Amino acid sequence: MIDILIMIFSGIGAIAILLASIGMLRMPDLYLRLSVTTKAATLGVGLILIGAAFYFQNVGVTSRVLAIIFFITVTAPVSAQLIGRAAYLIKTKMWEHTVTDELEGMYDSSNGSLHGIETSDEKDAQIIQD
Repeated sequence: MIDILIMIFSGIGAIAILLASIGMLRMPDLYLRLSVTTKAATLGVGLILIGAAFYFQNVGVTSRVLAIIFFITVTAPVSAQLIGRAAYLIKTKMWEHTVTDELEGMYDSSNGSLHGIETSDEKDAQIIQD
């Protein structure tokens, strides 16, 4: 029964990573590629690690697997968002069939902040002035 679970988790994880790599080739711009790879690769790596935890059946390995899954789940979307924001700030070209750009005109190009959102430096400067 454990062998079947290992095969299921590892197989689905490998398929998710395969789909991420195909998506990397097929998507037309950086933003779509980033979305596909972040979601599918995180899922694929997590499922393969769960299969590894079932295979080794050791508390030490299982705790490490859970820690790795946690850190990948936390860090992958954050890093993807930062890469996407940096790409947007340097005006990386979007796909020509993109319908709407919800951030158009909202970024201050001099410091990379959104309009209408105060940074901590601006709040500190306002407190000092008051």
